[in-house]
Amino acid sequence: MGAGREQPPTPASYTRYVALGDSQTEGVGDGDDATGLRGWADRLAERLAAINPDLRYANLAVRGKLAHQVHAEQLAAALALEPDLATVLVGVNDLLRPGFDADEIGARLHAMFAALTAAGATVATLALPDITRITPLARPISARVTALNQRIRQSAAHYGVIVAETADHAVVTDPRLWSPDRLHAGPIGHQRIADAVAHALRLPGADDSWTHPLSPPPPQPDTTAAALNELRWAATFLGPWLGRRPTGRSSGDGRTAKRPQLLPVQIHVPGR
Repeated sequence: MGAGREQPPTPASYTRYVALGDSQTEGVGDGDDATGLRGWADRLAERLAAINPDLRYANLAVRGKLAHQVHAEQLAAALALEPDLATVLVGVNDLLRPGFDADEIGARLHAMFAALTAAGATVATLALPDITRITPLARPISARVTALNQRIRQSAAHYGVIVAETADHAVVTDPRLWSPDRLHAGPIGHQRIADAVAHALRLPGADDSWTHPLSPPPPQPDTTAAALNELRWAATFLGPWLGRRPTGRSSGDGRTAKRPQLLPVQIHVPGR
């Protein structure tokens, strides 16, 4: 184990939680820009606040950010907030770029894990599910997902970072966990991610129920319907995404973090 806290604090002692990342951590797919995004990090913060009402939470994530941008733009701000718990989730946007470099992303993760653990924070991250199991048209990047997860696990092991192993459970391919664009979790998926991280952190009441399949099983479209679904997805989501690449535009252009300061957490009440 590398630098950082040798024994993580008890869950009740987490008082300053800071989340770093891109659209998943921002909460895209769970709510909208008009009503507000929730997302797995918000859901995890609510769970932590139920244990310790003194918890303060900041979310620095911005959609569209690549690993080097999260490192350059969010790490210093996170360290300034002096977190005792931090989550780092990056790499999905990099997976989809032509110039994907697993070693470069690994180096960015290594640097962020090193700095955060050296500052005394408990750090958690996720192994990424293979999105090609949800989106067959993305099969060419399957090897990239494997390579990225290898770098995540290597850097995490070096610095004692906690990894929520979401990659290999069958439930992650259930379309009901995903938003229509198939790149962002939907509300059910964001809750499962929050539960996975809570389980990895060994929070009170957390267990492996997040790995259990939804009931009843999802309906299976016939071959023709499946092909039409793929074409519809490509036209609605993949085409516009590819269209932004030559221009250098990003979904995060002009956006800032939704919660840049440590603030008390208001626990969500369903129906309100």
